[in-house]
Amino acid sequence: MQIEKYYNDLNTLHINTEENRAYYMPCSDIENARKGTNDRKQVLNGEWNFMYYTCIDDVPEDFKDGNTDGFDKIPVPSCWQTQGYDRHQYTNTRYPFPYNPPYVPYDNPCGAYLTHFESDNDYRKYLNFEGVDSCFYVWVNGEFVGYSQVSHSTSEFDITDKVKNGDNILCVLVFKWCDGSYLEDQDKFRMSGIFRDVYILNRPQKHIRDYKIETDIQGKINIEIDSDTDVSFVLENEKGEIYSGDSKTITVEKPILWNAEYPYLYTLYLVTEDEVIREKIGFREIKIDDGIVFLNNKPIKMKGVNRHDSDPVTGYTISREQAEKDLKLMKQHNINALRTSHYPNAPWLMQLCDEYGFYVIAESDIEIHGTASFSQAVTFGLLAQNPDWENAILDRVQRNVIRDKNRTSVCIWSLGNEGGYGVNFEKAGRWVKEYDSTRLTHYESSMWQMEGHINDTSMLDVESTMYADYKWIDKYFENPGEVVWHRVSLGKGSEYGGAGEWINLSESKLGKKEKEQMAVVKPYMQCEFIHAMGNGPGGIK
Repeated sequence: MQIEKYYNDLNTLHINTEENRAYYMPCSDIENARKGTNDRKQVLNGEWNFMYYTCIDDVPEDFKDGNTDGFDKIPVPSCWQTQGYDRHQYTNTRYPFPYNPPYVPYDNPCGAYLTHFESDNDYRKYLNFEGVDSCFYVWVNGEFVGYSQVSHSTSEFDITDKVKNGDNILCVLVFKWCDGSYLEDQDKFRMSGIFRDVYILNRPQKHIRDYKIETDIQGKINIEIDSDTDVSFVLENEKGEIYSGDSKTITVEKPILWNAEYPYLYTLYLVTEDEVIREKIGFREIKIDDGIVFLNNKPIKMKGVNRHDSDPVTGYTISREQAEKDLKLMKQHNINALRTSHYPNAPWLMQLCDEYGFYVIAESDIEIHGTASFSQAVTFGLLAQNPDWENAILDRVQRNVIRDKNRTSVCIWSLGNEGGYGVNFEKAGRWVKEYDSTRLTHYESSMWQMEGHINDTSMLDVESTMYADYKWIDKYFENPGEVVWHRVSLGKGSEYGGAGEWINLSESKLGKKEKEQMAVVKPYMQCEFIHAMGNGPGGIK
């Protein structure tokens, strides 16, 4: 089959996808919204036609036109490795293919998916894929719709002009690897396919595209709306309506504040003539004062876990029941925080975190660990500093933040995990702080400094490490702002268990700007401190 090789093209991340927006489900009216009945959502999950190929050359040209001769059946969503195709693969720091960015092997396995859906109305139709690993091409009724990558991100296509009344054919070609796979080298089992929900949103011609909700602990709600129609608002507490009107600024007297112990949520309805969107929102404020994190003006400690969307049977495909089992188990063991390691978890999981009460560190779909396999002290920042990869890194950070910007539980944005550091992450961090000043920022790999570049971490609010010895942590707090962790990694071990050295700022050769930046007292977070695999963990002290 002949297709454009977008999967090897850093200049092509998405074709014909809608602009990023917050995650929401529109309903036809406020009563359906109150009941959580998503009556404008046409679910396409189910049994699809499927064929696995070891190379694009084997895919028949007429596949996109609806030919399924010899095809099998596969559940969607699912990972094709859990269904008997290909094989499971586990790798930690190394890439699962030869390192030659941005190229992946020519023999790149792919899965051809095909299903039918009915259409019988005049709404605008937006086709949504909440998660596809690693990249995919889409056709409707034989016509090319678009292309997208970033496995753990929603890709939305306007297919209104491609759909006809009656039966329609949807074809999707998914590749195991793409240039984006160089940014998805997370420590996990590697799986492929359409692993999250697929659906069509039927929307009126004029509708809300996006919105941003910010609250403060004085009771003020500020709403920014991107809409081509008039919008009014209804706000309810658990006892009923407390506001109705069209003001984009709403004030609640003596608001009940949200925290992990008492996750109180108000319900806000965004109402248009033909559509209603429901949002659960909380009043809370997170800030730093003198190196201490305060939530609602009270100091807090985050006692958390890193969580993957992962199951030994279903792989990356996680149901609400599976996720709730995780969250309940965490609550039973006094866990109050969750880091979405190392990518955005399913979008509705953030809503559950709002309801159950977790402080969430929402992490972008980035890990570039394979570059460190050559030399963590020299090569870890190869892609982080390469301008060719700037747009891809920024795209992943933006998608993470924009999708979950309205979630009360999200307290910290993480730029990613174990990807080295350089100007690409610095630009991404500055974008985050400009877009959302209400939350903290974090990126552990900022501690790794490559030759020829002095790291700028001014846009990061939290000092974080992994697996630091407790003596290291004591040392960090002895003289904050005077004796600090030396960020220049020389690949040396130290008595404190890390790679690097302790230095006194007054004796260092760093410039004035770097000294001032490093002397800022930041809250400390050990973003990973026990790696539990198999019968682990050990060494808790």
